[in-house]
Amino acid sequence: MIAEHRAAGRTFDAGDTRSFVLEQGDGEPIVLLHGVPASCFLYRKMLAPLARAGFRAVAFDLPGLGLASRPTAFDYTWGALASWTGEALDVLEIDRCHLVVHDIGGPIGCEWAVGSPDRVRSLTVLNTPLNLATFRPPWTMRPFRTPLARPYLRSMRRRTFAALFYLQGIANRWAVPREDVWAYYDLLKLGDGGQAFLKIMRGFELTQAKQDLIWEGLRARDYPAQIVWGERDPALGLDKLEVATEVLQIDDPVLLPAKHFLQEDQALPLASRIADLARAA
Repeated sequence: MIAEHRAAGRTFDAGDTRSFVLEQGDGEPIVLLHGVPASCFLYRKMLAPLARAGFRAVAFDLPGLGLASRPTAFDYTWGALASWTGEALDVLEIDRCHLVVHDIGGPIGCEWAVGSPDRVRSLTVLNTPLNLATFRPPWTMRPFRTPLARPYLRSMRRRTFAALFYLQGIANRWAVPREDVWAYYDLLKLGDGGQAFLKIMRGFELTQAKQDLIWEGLRARDYPAQIVWGERDPALGLDKLEVATEVLQIDDPVLLPAKHFLQEDQALPLASRIADLARAA
């Protein structure tokens, strides 16, 4: 599975870090940002429909995840990952884009968007935390932020990971074969056993200052935005949706019959919503 994934994309260097990107199509770029414990593998089902809709669909790995390199000295905080995202877009020759964010790719991508508003043509927010000052990670993520994180991750096996992934992330498990979920596990631990992932988990910037920066910037935007949410997400539920609607000042979020990883079992309707906003913008 990972060999097929690797063959579908290419590597690139940005900010002294090597990463991996999936791309399909021509036209205006749609950039798809992932969170944890994922990588650009999460968007593999959405590239083709977005390309057929007339866009250049782009999904790349954040440092420390997927097929990206995992430098030990890298700054894995959200702010640093937002800065690296801008460098990656420069290398990929993307001046302006339609931005799609998910999970902690939300705070990361939104911080980049706030700092570079002239480079954003539209914004689609998927299940993501924006209540940074009060956010508490869901129970499945909390062990990765404790002193026992290393032995906990080291002891976790594919079957345990898959059970949690289906429980929290997939509403229609028949749409996601077990081998696909195992690929998430293997990509998470690839090379370093998941140590960079743990640094990302410890790099959450859950502060009032970071929240104010993102909220004020998003409210001042002059580009269109939408919210598409997996309505059955047990990790980032409807209370987090209410925060997103308040921040983005959107009264009509789109609810899909999905859990956290709506890219897996709602790829086609999700791609359709993203393309519709991009066309309108």
